Amino acid sequence: MAQIPTPHNGGKKEDIAKTVLMQGDPLRTKYIAEKFLENPRQFTGVRGIFGYTGTYKGKELSVMGHGMGCPSIGIYSHELYNFYDVDTIIRTGSAGCISDKVELRSIVLAQGCSTDSNYGDQYQLPGTFAPLADFGLLHTAYETAKELDIPVEVGNIITTDVFYNANPDYNKKWKEMGVLAVEMEAAALYMNAAYAGKRALTMCTVSDNVFTGEGLSTEEREQGFDQMIILALETVLKL
Repeated sequence: MAQIPTPHNGGKKEDIAKTVLMQGDPLRTKYIAEKFLENPRQFTGVRGIFGYTGTYKGKELSVMGHGMGCPSIGIYSHELYNFYDVDTIIRTGSAGCISDKVELRSIVLAQGCSTDSNYGDQYQLPGTFAPLADFGLLHTAYETAKELDIPVEVGNIITTDVFYNANPDYNKKWKEMGVLAVEMEAAALYMNAAYAGKRALTMCTVSDNVFTGEGLSTEEREQGFDQMIILALETVLKL
């Protein structure tokens, strides 16, 4: 057991709920806490990564930033699962669409993650691990989306370590394999959850098209992300 607080999280064990919604942008974490949670209280701000705990319709939950990339979410989610006894993490982030099945504002539920990251090398497995969402979480989110009449697409995404890729055919190759969208964190989250015996799900709002360069404005991102946040919060109520 590591010393709590950790070098990355200023919270005490009792400060953090069993279920945490995580976002790459810590300012979006602050926005969610202030807009959607009742009586939010900040438990960390170390390194500019904010974390809050409050209630949503009477259910206690926490929201916390995770930064960009597998190493960053790897640290924060590992500590939450293993040091703070968090059971469930739902990443609510953004992604770029690479499939014709999704478009701007689409919400993608990541059933599985392909990846170019070597994050899984630490486990020294005799093969290639397939990072998957917890099926119960995925199913609950999907059914909740239907109840709320929120369109979602379920499938495989690609978690990449490279934002500015020198390979011009990178996204095209993943598109040929039916991958829906590209982001930078889900695979590490799913691997941490699997190794800890915990639950994880990633849902992303499509904020841009990697082929056309089309993207949402600031206002459009806010509105689109609100719909995803409501879906995540309503999913948590059923856990």
